[in-house]
Formats: sequence, structure tokens, C-alpha cells
Amino acid sequence: MAKNCYINYMVKQNEDNLNEIFHALADSTRREMVQMMALKERTVSELAKPFEMSLAAISKHIKVLERANLVDKIVDGRTHICRLNTESLSQATEWLHLYEKFWSNRFDLLENELLKAKKKEH
Repeated sequence: MAKNCYINYMVKQNEDNLNEIFHALADSTRREMVQMMALKERTVSELAKPFEMSLAAISKHIKVLERANLVDKIVDGRTHICRLNTESLSQATEWLHLYEKFWSNRFDLLENELLKAKKKEH
């Protein structure tokens, strides 16, 4: 595979991962599950407890989180334990951080322009 093709494949794969991550986090139930797992790993039953939905519905939410690589599931007999995969979460954080820098710079420029305008008024 040529070098450019490899790089394009990696960029595409990264975009696909981000799409899956943001899709998974777009749902409030899944975001709450992520918050719960951020504190400690949880069984599927523990994740289901705060929600008024079936275990089948909870399992579907967990599968979405797994597809996004946000959750690693370990099966121990009949117990399914879910653990947050912080590496995938940090991938989304890095992407958001780029835009945080962009907007911080924009706000700094806006603040400077407003201060200039205020000085001209006085």
C-alpha cells in the first residue's frame, strides 16, 4: 500500500471512530452510563438500575457504546462487567480540544476589539 493511501485510510478510520463515539454520546442514557463507569466498572444490572427500561434495551445501549470502543465488556460466568475505555474517550476529548483552542482564540480577539472600541468612545 502506498504511503498516501495508508495515511488516508488512517484519517478515514479515525473519522469513523469519532463518528461512532459522538453517535454513542449523543444519547443521554448512554452518557449517564459512561458517567457511572467513570467512577468504577459496573455490571449490566448495575447500569440498568437507574433506568426504567428492560435489560434488552440496556444491552442495546451497551452494544452502541461497545461499537464506539467506549466500553470493554468482560464476561465472568453469567455476569457481564462493563469497563470504560478511556483511550477512546480521550480521542473525542482531543478533537474537542482543538476547537476549544480555536474558540478561545476567537474570544480573545473579540475581547481585544471590544476594548479598542471602548477606548475610542472615551
